Amino acid sequence: MLELPGSILFVLIIRLIRPFYLVRFQRMINWRIGHYAANMELYLCERDAGINTPDIPYVDVWYRLCAPCNEQLDIMWGRKLNIGPQYLFILANRINALIPGGEVHLIDDNTKNDRDVHNLLERFPPHLSFLPEEEDRGEDGLRALGIPEGSPFVCLIVRDSSYLQNQSSHLDWSRHDYRDCDIQNYIAASRALAERGYYVIRMGAVVKEVMAVDHPMIIDYATNGMRTDFMDIYLGAKCAFCISNGTGFDAVPNIFRRPIVYVDHVPLGYIFTHESRFLATTKKHWLRDEDRLMTFREIFESGAAYSCFTGKFEEIGVELVESTPEEITAVVLEMDERVRGTWRPSKEDEELQRRFWGMFPKTELHGEIRSHIGADFLRRHKEWLE
Repeated sequence: MLELPGSILFVLIIRLIRPFYLVRFQRMINWRIGHYAANMELYLCERDAGINTPDIPYVDVWYRLCAPCNEQLDIMWGRKLNIGPQYLFILANRINALIPGGEVHLIDDNTKNDRDVHNLLERFPPHLSFLPEEEDRGEDGLRALGIPEGSPFVCLIVRDSSYLQNQSSHLDWSRHDYRDCDIQNYIAASRALAERGYYVIRMGAVVKEVMAVDHPMIIDYATNGMRTDFMDIYLGAKCAFCISNGTGFDAVPNIFRRPIVYVDHVPLGYIFTHESRFLATTKKHWLRDEDRLMTFREIFESGAAYSCFTGKFEEIGVELVESTPEEITAVVLEMDERVRGTWRPSKEDEELQRRFWGMFPKTELHGEIRSHIGADFLRRHKEWLE
């Protein structure tokens, strides 16, 4: 087994040269597209900003633990990152951990985090780009989907339990079911966008059901047999904006600096707040014992705003209720107007925003808050701000 001696020698060498030249390494979370996209982009932004960078000459090397969740994303990161051989670095990581002082050789681990607490994504341009031949391939893919040249399109990703259950069927993923939403509730918003000239592309590598709509400008790419790793990335990078519930794929439009409207995002305390391109709503929180909806303050004070498992909501007696098709349509069309530059908030809208963010806890999950809550959502539920 030559891998073990090679890994031992590697660790000894990097320890010897450490006073003059630092070698750092870390594994990539390359099996989940959200982390593989967002975490690596944030690492590069932090490097550009001089955050978590050594004071001496250094090199950072990444390694894969398994096959990538998306081949195209893996190819594109390979053009930007130093990626070492898996067999060497997996063993080297274990050996390094056995010798005191090994922490300095690990890249400061923002690879576990997709929170842009330094607001870097609005400060730096995207690090990934398509080669000319990839641009041609992407445009051909758009034509194959039936999208005419120059036509705007929106990516729609509605979370259900199918992807994680398919990826790791031996595990019980029901703890994340509280995040699931019904794709059929998004048909009205999709039709409204089509009336405004957008094509709507329903995304998803594995989904529970077909989107029950027959419209030439609403394309169920997730189920029509045309989905590829390459087009997943190309569509996410080129969309006018993305509609999501807060799930892995939306990290792709995020790293390409595309606007995102997060519909029914839960937990409320984890909504993404770091970019002015973001617009959000959350699910209604029904308090079963009292037969009523919770206010925002109650959601935060009860701990529901930071509940990350289905069982936790059940424990505190909260049932999560999805937005109606009308509510979804309202926030989606607000995003359209924000993208077009035609959105004009009223004084009431501005006051409701101020009141909401005034009670929003400023934790380590958030940097400077720049995003917005849907105006119609706050108007409908202004009593939750009491």
